[in-house]
Amino acid sequence: MDSVVSFTILGLFTGAAYAIAASGLVLTYTTTRVFNIAHGALGMVMAFIFWDFSQRQGLPTWLALVLVLGVVAPATGWAIQRFVTRGLGEGPVSVTLVVTVGLLVGCIGLATQVWPPESRTPLPLFNGSGVELSNTYVTAHQLITVLLAGMVALLLYLLLTRTRIGTAMRASVDNPELLKLFGGKPDRVAGLAWAIGTSLAALGGILLTPVVGLSYYDLTLLVINAYAAAMLGRLRSLPLTLVGAMGLGILQSYAVAYLPSDGLLSGIRSAMPALFLFAVIVLMPQAQLRVGQVKGIVSAPLPSRTRQLGADVALVALVALLTAWLPGSSLLLVGMAATYAMVMLSLVLLTGYGGHVSLAQFTFAGIGALVYAKLGEPTLSGLLLSALVAAAVGAVVAIPVLRLTGLYLALSTLAFGLLMDKMIFQAEFAFGTNNSLDAERLTILGTSFSSLGGYVLVMTFFLVLMAFAVLALRRGALGRLLIAMRDSPAACGTLGLDTRWFRVGLFALSAGMAGIAGGLFAGLRGTIGASDFQVLASLPLLLLAVVFGVTSVTGAVLGGTGLMLLPVLQSTNPSLAGLIFGLVGFGAVALGRDPNCLANRLFTLGRALRAQVRTPVRRPSESYQDRPEVTEEVPAHVAS
Repeated sequence: MDSVVSFTILGLFTGAAYAIAASGLVLTYTTTRVFNIAHGALGMVMAFIFWDFSQRQGLPTWLALVLVLGVVAPATGWAIQRFVTRGLGEGPVSVTLVVTVGLLVGCIGLATQVWPPESRTPLPLFNGSGVELSNTYVTAHQLITVLLAGMVALLLYLLLTRTRIGTAMRASVDNPELLKLFGGKPDRVAGLAWAIGTSLAALGGILLTPVVGLSYYDLTLLVINAYAAAMLGRLRSLPLTLVGAMGLGILQSYAVAYLPSDGLLSGIRSAMPALFLFAVIVLMPQAQLRVGQVKGIVSAPLPSRTRQLGADVALVALVALLTAWLPGSSLLLVGMAATYAMVMLSLVLLTGYGGHVSLAQFTFAGIGALVYAKLGEPTLSGLLLSALVAAAVGAVVAIPVLRLTGLYLALSTLAFGLLMDKMIFQAEFAFGTNNSLDAERLTILGTSFSSLGGYVLVMTFFLVLMAFAVLALRRGALGRLLIAMRDSPAACGTLGLDTRWFRVGLFALSAGMAGIAGGLFAGLRGTIGASDFQVLASLPLLLLAVVFGVTSVTGAVLGGTGLMLLPVLQSTNPSLAGLIFGLVGFGAVALGRDPNCLANRLFTLGRALRAQVRTPVRRPSESYQDRPEVTEEVPAHVAS
């Protein structure tokens, strides 16, 4: 009985910290319609700043808290709303997610650059103080956390329902133009909401650091618990958010206490937040979100078949030259770029053409690689079977969320990726006790491509075939239907088109393409492990896909190359690794509003160059009078 009380108290403490973070997430969403994926990353950065103030700089704890929660965090939140997320609430879901994912990546890069990895021990508030409750010692830090959670929920409820500012916050969401007519200032209200929300993220991060430590990724991923609690409240109910956070904290505490530490059930212990999030998304009614689909995207122009064929031949020829001149380590990078480009092509189909965002595309690639390695059949049939298994899993994931769109659909894929990470990829039956599997390189029609250069060339052929298939689909009736469903699903429904099962097929096809990339990647590396397919890798994948051009094949190839170069730049400049990561993230924040940004710039430059070449150049010696006179025949009835 004492153990139950102890774990209940521990669950209430962690649930209270989740509730504080989730309350800030709900506040920013309900007032600006922007779901901040970087909420946990902001809390992580503020926790590092608090540690720096209190322990490295030697400031008193109360003063460090005041500076972080009252100055640094609100100023950061206001600046983010003013310069980053302003106007995103009415934008496409892909743009909102990419901008906030870029903010997340930038925060991680900033933290690793300013505070390099080392051992740090954050101290709890009022360290050494506590009380005895039912033979269970409860620290002052835990009591304060629970009390603060209740106070935050009550104060936010009073702010939104009993004050003029709260009324303005709710009105700025419903009709900002009407609020302006009554003298309100929607931008100022939104800035205040983001200032409060960032302060709550900071408070949640500070309260959780004594439990999870000052970890870049653990603190960032803890926001998944806040997502789950906020979804239970349908992103608008603070009482339900508090209940969801407390319930999740208790469930997680009981799972750690009573589930076995080995076997299949052991994965549930670490996957409890993802399970909770997925169950809430599937079972709860979907709230009406203004960011429902990717709308208003101007797709990249389709190239002519002649130009496409010329680009394909040029790419294969370039890779053939590289295989003849580059060393093995560099050829491995070329193969990885081809892998990333193929996975990004699956996003071109799903996100660029279909308008649906997946945050677990690398997970589907991992399924394909796992099946390919487990089969031990390095043939076309083995690769095809790997793709079919990945496609089947993609369809299974899409079926429970048939009625979901936009943000809910994207978060369901994130929850699925976390479940695969914790329960499948980390299990012994998947990658074995050594967390690695051997894979052989592909054999085609009895021809073995054992050399690295030959295998990279084969991967390039698969990339070209995928690109050809994607563009052929886009040119046909199915592609036009995809674009119509992306731009106006309501109009398609009016015409009698059932978009739900069409979405299942689209997810399956996209997952199958990623599965092919994963199988080829397994043959390229020879040895694969769970760390190669973590769900966090899907975030920069989506980020670079959109920045380079998520509606074009060219953007996928450029994005795959950029994603390959990112760790190369970090390894060659270890002291600037965090800065490079941060520049990529913040660069995506600046460029992410255009879903085909760099590819569009490249196409515009190409058109300008072609127009310049086609324009006849007049010799300097040729005068205007020397040019042949052009006369226009005037009709007789006009002349008369």
